[in-house]
Amino acid sequence: MIQKATNYLSLIKFSHTIFALPFALIGFLTGAKAVDFEFNPSLVLGVLLCMIFARSAAMAFNRWADREIDARNSRTSIREIPAGLISPRSAFTFTLLNCIAFIVTTWFINEICFYLSPVALVVVLGYSYTKRFTPLSHLVLGVGLSLAPIGAYLAVTGEFAMLPILFSVSVISWVSGFDIIYALQDENFDKQNKLFSIPSVFGTKISLRISEVLHVIASFVLLAASFYGSYGWIYLTGWGIFTGLLIYQHSLVKPGDLSRINVAFFTTNGIASFVLAVFAAAEILIN
Repeated sequence: MIQKATNYLSLIKFSHTIFALPFALIGFLTGAKAVDFEFNPSLVLGVLLCMIFARSAAMAFNRWADREIDARNSRTSIREIPAGLISPRSAFTFTLLNCIAFIVTTWFINEICFYLSPVALVVVLGYSYTKRFTPLSHLVLGVGLSLAPIGAYLAVTGEFAMLPILFSVSVISWVSGFDIIYALQDENFDKQNKLFSIPSVFGTKISLRISEVLHVIASFVLLAASFYGSYGWIYLTGWGIFTGLLIYQHSLVKPGDLSRINVAFFTTNGIASFVLAVFAAAEILIN
């Protein structure tokens, strides 16, 4: 039973939740400050569950949709479905259960979250097929994760606002940028199998430049958010560390050396999002 649970946690890459969850926290606290929110444990739990259910559905569906592709790729053939640890049927059932749980949970949050829940699922599930027809799949992934700050803000306030939208735009650029770096590992495989990605279309060198541009945009949008939200030195300190880690990330990966992609992808980005969330939360709560 424990091993089965471990297999499912590996299937959905639960540890990667650290990418989007900190931005959901920022969106939640931004909304709480906007409406003088009184702490509501059930709402906090609801937002957290929505994050878990939506992300679990998206990752499980991605593994299900890509099971044949993963089986052909030596890097991904050890994943749970091609390795026979989880059956395709079980993965698809797991996806459906998480989709249902996500929609039901939004019903208990507010009407706008409930009505928009199918739209969110279309985005996060639809990403799995984009690599088959467009190199912009990295941006679609970014859009999927960018729903975290907006969704959390909507859960608290029930309405849209510019500040969480700015955070969401920054997530799109940030995630797209590091996903391009991660995709460098499969550049040749994607070309051979007629799959689309920025690296398979433009090559390693240009792809790294595109990633750098996207991360510059992410940093500037986060800086713009500080002005729009009237944030002070606490937030700006977090922004500075976040930006510094993005720069460091690009120093790790070179056209002739992709050996440190995993450090650049997971460790650096995980720390960056966590640090930004801590300083942003402190700024919002203190001021």
